[in-house]
Amino acid sequence: MTFRRAAIAAVTVLTASACQRQARDPNVLVVAVQSGPNSLDPRVGTDSVSQNIHQVLFNGVMKVDEHLNVVPDLAERLDNPEPTVYVATLRKGVRFHDGHELTSKDVVYTFQSLFDPTFVTPYRGALRDVESIEARDRYTVVFTLKKPFGSFPINLVIPQVVPDGAGRDFNTNPIGTGPYRFVKNVADDRVEVAPFADYFEGPPKNNGLVFKVIPDSIMTGLELRRGTADLIVNDPDPDIVHQLEQDPHLRIERSAGADFQYIGMNLLDPILKDVRVRRALSYAIDRKAIIDYLRRGLAVPADGLLPRESWAYEPSLPSYDYDPARARALLDEAGYPDSDGDGPAMRMRLTLKVQNLEFPRLQATVIQQNLRAVGVDVDIRSYEFATLYADVLKGNFQLYTLQWVGGAMSDPDILRRVFHSNQVPPAGFNRGHFTDARVDALLDEASRATDPTRRRALFGEAQRAIAEQAPYICLWTKINNVIGQSTLEGLRVTPIADYTFLKDVSRRAK
Repeated sequence: MTFRRAAIAAVTVLTASACQRQARDPNVLVVAVQSGPNSLDPRVGTDSVSQNIHQVLFNGVMKVDEHLNVVPDLAERLDNPEPTVYVATLRKGVRFHDGHELTSKDVVYTFQSLFDPTFVTPYRGALRDVESIEARDRYTVVFTLKKPFGSFPINLVIPQVVPDGAGRDFNTNPIGTGPYRFVKNVADDRVEVAPFADYFEGPPKNNGLVFKVIPDSIMTGLELRRGTADLIVNDPDPDIVHQLEQDPHLRIERSAGADFQYIGMNLLDPILKDVRVRRALSYAIDRKAIIDYLRRGLAVPADGLLPRESWAYEPSLPSYDYDPARARALLDEAGYPDSDGDGPAMRMRLTLKVQNLEFPRLQATVIQQNLRAVGVDVDIRSYEFATLYADVLKGNFQLYTLQWVGGAMSDPDILRRVFHSNQVPPAGFNRGHFTDARVDALLDEASRATDPTRRRALFGEAQRAIAEQAPYICLWTKINNVIGQSTLEGLRVTPIADYTFLKDVSRRAK
């Protein structure tokens, strides 16, 4: 495929390079990331880099384990004595990085701050049914809900807990309870963190982490080969991963993943508000080619937001397999005929916004070619992540590509946060302004249900209803990988590709 030639040629630089491995403190690990964090305040930052760094600086009341179950973190336990009451009993002796003990006051402050109307946070919508948050005593927090909400525990995973009184400038000097304490953030260059000796689960096995911003995937591969970067979680382009697998100085760990790549659509747009157009665009894109050739098999086709590993995943969703003929027929039906058959005239023109990294640009080129084949002209515009993300939050797009990261999909309540009509930003993540009364009703009922079987049935029906309306073009779900120096011990990867394992990574003694 010609669109891959430039990437393949560039990848050969990795093979030909005879780079020297540079000497440095071997116990400070350099973790490559594609961009700088949007915000180090866990109540604000929702991009993947921010959330990954939050995982090493902070703890939540609860956390997601490697089986996508919600389990205690800062809490010793979470009880549900009544359908509308959740009681979190906190661990004793947990310390913030400045030395003071975590108490119920910190938890109450963290969650109450989300309701401040002058505070811009995407998590307010998740807590819409909270009636009150109260400290029963120094180590007990009582969450009282307006109505039963079976998915409530997932909302105690993020945002993670900040100290009582953390102000608007908390982003510049974050203080958490995590295994590492904040040292420095050099914008668009690196974030440095140091071990926290008093971490309640024991100190890290290394001397610190440097999250080094390397936006170019080829340069990431070169730095891994040089040894100037120690490891990376998921970010390298698949062609780079394929080359790095051949390097005896590196090792790779893999697992089924939950990261979900999609094309978001603005349903306020006069063209895209027609479900026939949205379905046509889905049928027109060859996801298998993207997975086989661009992803090098490091993904599986996605039919919906939830990963196959989720207990609520619905296997009977309608699938928009590659079918250009069906796409053309739907566009005809929607009133966008092809006036000159195979000639140059297009049925419509759309703009697709993507991040200005190698893989998103290559993938966008495939999408552009696929859509052009059915008469849809696509103007690709690439941006730095911060600019793209700001446009997405403001609804300034027709089409865009982004990726939901694994932790967000660990509970099916993400369906409500993304597709319920009352979750338009800043309340939630319904960035495309999708509105469907049936979907709203199903998600509302699923939220209230506490019986696991009933919840499973309702979420399954909601997934089918969402798929029928096609508010997203579902592309693929990632197969996770961690690539690191062969001298490292403790590398592992989970379905949500979380960064919590970094505290257990160490350099093997020579």
